[in-house]
Parts: sequence; C-alpha cells; structure tokens
Amino acid sequence: MRIRHLVILLLPAIGCGGAPAAEPATPATAAGGFPSAGGRLVDLSHSFDDKTIYWPTSPSGFELERLSFGQTPGGFFYAANSMCAPEHGGTHLDSPIHFAEGKSTTEAIPLSRLIAPAVVIDIGEAAKASPDAMLEPQHIEAFEKQHGAIAAGTIVMVRTGWSSRWPDRKAYMGDDKPNDASNLHFPGISEAGARALAKRRIAAVGIDTASIDHGPSKNFIAHQVLMGADIPAFENVTALDQLPPRGAVVIALPMKITGGSGGPLRIAAWVPEP
Repeated sequence: MRIRHLVILLLPAIGCGGAPAAEPATPATAAGGFPSAGGRLVDLSHSFDDKTIYWPTSPSGFELERLSFGQTPGGFFYAANSMCAPEHGGTHLDSPIHFAEGKSTTEAIPLSRLIAPAVVIDIGEAAKASPDAMLEPQHIEAFEKQHGAIAAGTIVMVRTGWSSRWPDRKAYMGDDKPNDASNLHFPGISEAGARALAKRRIAAVGIDTASIDHGPSKNFIAHQVLMGADIPAFENVTALDQLPPRGAVVIALPMKITGGSGGPLRIAAWVPEP
C-alpha cells in the first residue's frame, strides 16, 4: 500500500467502522504532506452497530435495515441496506456550528482541519483518580515541556483510557438511565484547557470519551470555546494508546453532510516507523 492512496482507500469505509487495528504501510512519496518513510495505519474508530452508544436523550440509535441480500433473478449476488442514525453518536464529528452560530457546518470544514499532524496528550492518571477529570492548562504545558510546543494547525487528541469501557454504556457514560443526562460521569476538557488549545490555534481536537466536556457539564463550555474558534471535535475515538505523543498524522473523514452539525466519522492515523 502506498500512502498517497490512503485517503482514497478510506472513503468507501465511512460510517461502517472496524476493530482498532494497525496495518503495515510500505514507503511512499511525500505527496499530500505524508513523510516519505514507511509507517503503519491505526484505526481510531468504533464500529457502528446496535451496541453503538448515543447521548441518553437521543431519540434513536444506529439502525441498519436489510433491503436485499441474496441471489437475484439475473443469477448474481446483491446486498444493500438502509441506515438511519442521529449525527452525534458513536465515533463522530462535532462541527463548529454544533455550539457556535455562524461557524462551519460539516461540509464546510476545510480538509486541513481533518487531515493534519497530531499530538496525544495523556490524562489517563487523572482519569483513574476521578471519572470527572479534565484536561487542564497544566497538562498541556507539561506535554509541551517534554515533547515541544504544539504548533498551529495540529490535531490534539486527548487520551483518557475511557475507550476500554466501550460498549458498556453504564461504565462508559457513568449512568445508563434512558432519556436522562443528569448523572453522567466521564473525563473531558475544562474551560481553561479549551481556551489554552484555542490560543494555540489547533486544527481540531479529539477525545476517547462521549464528549469533549466532562460528564457533569451543564453548559458545555469546552464546546462553546473551541467551536466558537471554528475548531471541530472528534468524539468517541479509540486506540489512542497505539499513537505516539507526537509524529502521527490523523485522517478524520466524516460523512459530508451539507448543513450538518456533525456526522458519523471514520478516523485513522498514520504512524511513522520508529
């Protein structure tokens, strides 16, 4: 596989997800901003199925209806399905318009915000100590002290370790009462942390929990701050433990929905060989 073919190969798979896995990649040219050295691909997406977790107040979940499956009168096999799902659930994109009037809708997000060099900030220890832990400025500063400054145009992925709880709704969300979002507990990003990321003019932010705001949030201030800066978010990602603190390139390709506030997301990363 050549890296210059990467985006083309990912496009047909949008919305269907797969088990987190790494795939070998042979050396490629530097076209499209990818390094010329060899590397591996890591799937950062949960599959969409009847176990996919949606926000407790969502009117529905992911639904797949079989329309055809079998031999046709013409003597060949044919399969087709109909799918239905809210924009926000499973591994998905939050477009800036989701919490910021006048900001980008799904189809208007530049590819430069969806395909870019990435860093991974690990707050797993804080999350072990409290399910309501948040990324704070000191986590960002500590990361930069060890790994260097976060450049403008970088995708910042926040690793909490929470994806290991998927798809156990109660363990993942902190509560499993239907139509009740009043008692949720999972890590997220604080207002100060969001402002620190926006100040760095990052391309996008991702997290391995149900929201960039932690579970108890009522005003979703991290959403307001980041999306007010036209920064999209990737939620319910997985396999961040397979990425280095810096050096990976994230490829986040949502369903291109005109006027959308988000959408199903197939997200992956290219990781250079050590």
